[in-house]
Amino acid sequence: MTFVRALSFATLLVLGVIALNSCGGRQAPAELHLFIWANYIDPEVYKLFEREFGVKVIEENFDSNETLRNKLQAGVTGYDIIVPSDYTVEALIRQGLLAELDLQKIPNSAHIAPRFRGLYYDPQNRYSIPYLWGTTGIGYNAQKLETPPTSWADLFEPDRLERYKNRVSMLDDPREAIGAALKYLGYSVNSTDPQQLEAAKNLLLVQKPYLARYDSETYDDFLLTGDLVLAHGWSGEFAKAHVENSNIRYVIPREGGVIWADNLAIPKSSQRIDLAHTFIDFLLRPTINAKIVNFLRYPSTNEAATAHILPEIVNDPAIYPPEEILEKLEWIRDVGDARALYERVWDEIKSR
Repeated sequence: MTFVRALSFATLLVLGVIALNSCGGRQAPAELHLFIWANYIDPEVYKLFEREFGVKVIEENFDSNETLRNKLQAGVTGYDIIVPSDYTVEALIRQGLLAELDLQKIPNSAHIAPRFRGLYYDPQNRYSIPYLWGTTGIGYNAQKLETPPTSWADLFEPDRLERYKNRVSMLDDPREAIGAALKYLGYSVNSTDPQQLEAAKNLLLVQKPYLARYDSETYDDFLLTGDLVLAHGWSGEFAKAHVENSNIRYVIPREGGVIWADNLAIPKSSQRIDLAHTFIDFLLRPTINAKIVNFLRYPSTNEAATAHILPEIVNDPAIYPPEEILEKLEWIRDVGDARALYERVWDEIKSR
């Protein structure tokens, strides 16, 4: 060995020792990248997974299914697990953007309740496993309202909104906001009829001057501060707010609303597909799934988790609606080419 080679070897050896010492003599944990809605998991779950498997979960957030879908369609990579809603799963499957799951590597998928197996968007659960579910309706501060809302009319009719002007919000989500308007008008949330969508657009434009904002991320906080008194939103956000202030309530309007399920799926572009299966199976463990539900207050799709969920959650009809309410709810579905029509309507609403 020459002197130069010996010196180089010694230098590398010293650098290696320094690197090991800086890591406490251990390798940095592997990483798994999760693309998920904001505040949609108990952060403690990440710590438990890293402790057991030596894998660090890196979380990135999206604010709508459209944002998630557009990123994947544009070829953005680096995500190992995503959490799309039902109709978005259907679209991503059709576009060939999801990896097929190996259910033998996800034995805890056996705990999924029959109601949530084989749903319309993935009939064989080849590409997705239901994570949590919920409904979309109206949250409100009972202390600030003269009468509690019971209908979509309370969110759309000017004579009912006038006294609460600039203290009302709608979801910043085209399918949800347009869907609520369609439901009020007596149409399906999945309408592709141009005249019905035009009517929904006009209704939302009439409503817009009374709104404080379109908001999908902080409306529950603004209900708690009193800046909002009425908010269009997702059931679990209002359930969490109710824990802090019992005057925050939630109702599904008598005309019906939306039922949805968010799902765990693996993008085809993931470089850690086996590890992604491991994390999905971990989230479906009954005790882990119950921990998430107890933290978020969204209902579980996991039958075996029920025994570990707080009774006050399982027995709350605002979180787990009775059958007679569920029968009035619709799933949002992918509307295919009519998506462009929804986008145009939404752009016109937001730009005015």
